[in-house]
Amino acid sequence: MTAVSVVGAEPEAGTPVLDARLVVDLGTFRLDIALRIRAGEVVALLGPNGAGKTTALRTLAGLTPLSTGHITLGGQDLDRPDNRRWTPTERRPIGVVFQDYLLFPHLSALDNVAFGLRRHGLDRRQARQRAGEWLDRMDLAAQSRRKPRQLSGGQAQRVALARALAVNPALLLLDEPLAALDARTRLDTRAGLQHHLTEHPGATLLVTHDPLDALVLADRLVIVEDGHVVQEGDATTITARPRTDYVARLVGLNLYRGHADGHTVRIGADFSLTTAEQHAGEVFVAFPPSAVALHPHRPDGSPRNTWPATITGIQRHGDNLRIQLTGPIDVAADITPAAAAHLHLTPGQPLWPAVKAAETRAYPAATT
Repeated sequence: MTAVSVVGAEPEAGTPVLDARLVVDLGTFRLDIALRIRAGEVVALLGPNGAGKTTALRTLAGLTPLSTGHITLGGQDLDRPDNRRWTPTERRPIGVVFQDYLLFPHLSALDNVAFGLRRHGLDRRQARQRAGEWLDRMDLAAQSRRKPRQLSGGQAQRVALARALAVNPALLLLDEPLAALDARTRLDTRAGLQHHLTEHPGATLLVTHDPLDALVLADRLVIVEDGHVVQEGDATTITARPRTDYVARLVGLNLYRGHADGHTVRIGADFSLTTAEQHAGEVFVAFPPSAVALHPHRPDGSPRNTWPATITGIQRHGDNLRIQLTGPIDVAADITPAAAAHLHLTPGQPLWPAVKAAETRAYPAATT
């Protein structure tokens, strides 16, 4: 999957390079999302397993056909079923880095990068020269003669990225590019990938399930669930105001939907939370697990937000423990190991969670 041309004018910053409406019917599943990506912009496509992320990437790459909709790249239609427009995979100005990299095992790192360049008209000497320049940019000059099996995971990822970028693609697709790496290699490779994406003049779509990869690498996030976009925007907007349970878990918040009347938000028939902000109508209420205090008994003079609950799970979460509780609402609480030992926490144990109104964040459920 490489670019149609390795030489040409670069798109101007801010120009919408990709304008797509992806509608794909696969049995009982339907993907129906719109994507627009500007020149120089990195967009992360996130969602749970089965949400449609891989289908979207395969459709853009020309590996899965559109049912309807369109894919327009650089002002040119690649796919438009209504007009019987279809561009074969190998003729799309698109570069792809797959999760397992798909390097040719019998070729050296240099010849892997040169492969796409040869396919688009450069002779062997020119292709290898340009491939060498890209390996040098990736700090891989010393590994140019090595076969993929002789490379580390991070090195193989950079070879795959060099191969995709060497042909100057209008659109770069990254399919979980860091998923196969161990934690230390992932950290170093993520930093290098961020640098190279910043320099890429075209559009980039990053498909990932890892919120840290998305927050570090992307300018904008698009969240898909069940084949539809449920939320999109920059990281600050999405982390401040999640709109689904998946997004709330992604950014580490407890999230509830209810009906507000002033400072009181009714959640379900028999439970309400007191919030710092006043609202009227349908709202979301969010607060972090760190805002939840746990008490063995109902505390005297407690905050107004307190209720009986039962522990359903205890997991390590960074330096703390994350306690999962059920009751009138399900809630996650983060506490220190020392506090957990003091409370003698075990699954099935009754407790009283408490959250101060000032620790909550309420905002309208209707999109604006």
